[in-house]
Amino acid sequence: YGHTRCTGPMPVSFFTFIAILFTSGLDVGLIMFPLVDFELYATEPDYAFANPLAIEFGFWGFLVWGFYFLTTFYFCIIEPKLKLFEIPAIKVTNNIVIIGTCAFTALLFLVYLPDYIEGISEPFRYGLVGLVILMATLSSTDIKFVKILSVSSTWLFFALIAGVWFVSGMGIDGLATTLGGVGDYYANIHRFVAPITEYHQFYLYWWFAWSIMIGQFVARFVGGIQAWQLLLALLVVPSIPIAIWFSVLYYYFSNGLDVSATWRLAMVVVGVIFVINSLDSLIRLYTQNLDITPERFGKPLYVIGNWSALSVLVLLYMFTPLRIEWIGLVVVGIYAAIYALVFRRRRALSASPA
Repeated sequence: YGHTRCTGPMPVSFFTFIAILFTSGLDVGLIMFPLVDFELYATEPDYAFANPLAIEFGFWGFLVWGFYFLTTFYFCIIEPKLKLFEIPAIKVTNNIVIIGTCAFTALLFLVYLPDYIEGISEPFRYGLVGLVILMATLSSTDIKFVKILSVSSTWLFFALIAGVWFVSGMGIDGLATTLGGVGDYYANIHRFVAPITEYHQFYLYWWFAWSIMIGQFVARFVGGIQAWQLLLALLVVPSIPIAIWFSVLYYYFSNGLDVSATWRLAMVVVGVIFVINSLDSLIRLYTQNLDITPERFGKPLYVIGNWSALSVLVLLYMFTPLRIEWIGLVVVGIYAAIYALVFRRRRALSASPA
């Protein structure tokens, strides 16, 4: 399939596709996790084989985007021929995973808010998360909002990188020197294939949980590029801004600099938009899969129903033993079932034009 052209039902330009992929396939953790994670990686012996910047990049960049290539390719080329995700048991399980992961995204935002808004009150904290879920639900009612949010949030993220870099005083030379630390990841890339620690295992389950639904969503927007180009695009293009952003934050960490309250607020604002964009994509995906659409139920009932369901799930994550690892294990099961079914139906696949 290397030269097979991958085209979704709603093809867009390459930049718009990457923007949708980048902002739908990542969430607020990209903005808020690194400064907390660097401290952990610098002190834990299990991570001593590479610098904290390389470890963080390994958790977020390059190799793990192979998950998204696999599923995006599958939903572009294989699923239209075999329709395995229309099998009732797989369809229901897949959408339960999407809903559960959607709520987990909102939970992360809730948990990390106090680290970025000092002294935030509990009512305001929960109220802000509720508002974000509401905005995402409203945005999911029209596909045009997905494209607008994706492109605008991508540019805002670039602006955030530029602003935090500029006030750091690191300059071009400092950025280049710090960015060179990412090379430790590629020298140790084999270490990231299996869990290094329980925390890394959490990340891998998280990527598993996201992988099928993100591929299912962004495959709709692929604009006719060949499969090998899609692979390179997904592995390389998103990894570049991730590496630059992490390098800027690592400069602050390694030099003992504080991110000012103004720029922490800017990070929260961009993080809010990322969360809205991610939730928007996932809400739209599972509601279309299950035919729970605004056209069928009316916009008020659609908004109230989705907002209520996701808010309850966030509270369940917060106050019960429910964990994203459970969702990740279910996704591993879906992968196993799909691989087995593709193997069983390979003759039907090979009989179809590539």
